[in-house]
Amino acid sequence: MVQSVELLLDASSESAIRSQWTALADAELPSQASRRSASNRPHITLFAAHSIPADVDAILSRRFMQPAFELRLGGYIVFGGKQFVLARSVIPSRALLRLHHDVYEAAAGSSGISAHIEPGSWTPHVTLARRVTPDQLGYAISLLGSAVVIGNCGPIRRWDGDEKAEWLLTPPR
Repeated sequence: MVQSVELLLDASSESAIRSQWTALADAELPSQASRRSASNRPHITLFAAHSIPADVDAILSRRFMQPAFELRLGGYIVFGGKQFVLARSVIPSRALLRLHHDVYEAAAGSSGISAHIEPGSWTPHVTLARRVTPDQLGYAISLLGSAVVIGNCGPIRRWDGDEKAEWLLTPPR
C-alpha cells in the first residue's frame, strides 16, 4: 500500500470539489464520492512512498505549519490507460512548489518513493474520479463546468494505506 503526505483544502475548496464528486455520482459516473471512508477528502498528494519512517512524521510536524497561501484549481487532467483518473489540475504557485520540494527533502529517506512525486516530475492535482472509461470521459467533464476554484490550504496530513489511518502533521488554523 501507499504511504503519503497530503495537503488538504480549506472548507470552501473542499466543498467545491465534493460538489463535483456528487455531480459525477448523481450522473451514475465513477466518482470519489463512492468512497465512504471518513478519511476520503479532497487533497493534493505532496509525497508518496511504500514506507515512510516514523521519524519523518516528527520532522514534518516540527518543520511545517499549516501553509498560508492561495490554491487555484484549474482545468481537468486525465491520467491512465484503458481506464482513466479524472482530476482537477492545481495551478502551481511558487509557494506550492516550495512546499512540495521541502516535504520531498524531509521525507527523501523513505523507501519505494514514487517517481512521479519527485520535484520536476510532480503534477499537482485533486482527484475527482477513478476508473473512468473513455466513453464516459467527455460527458464527465461536460457536467463539471470550467470555473477555476480559488481557495486556501488546509492542514498537512499523513495517510497510512496499510493501516487505513490518517493523522494531521500540522494543526488546522
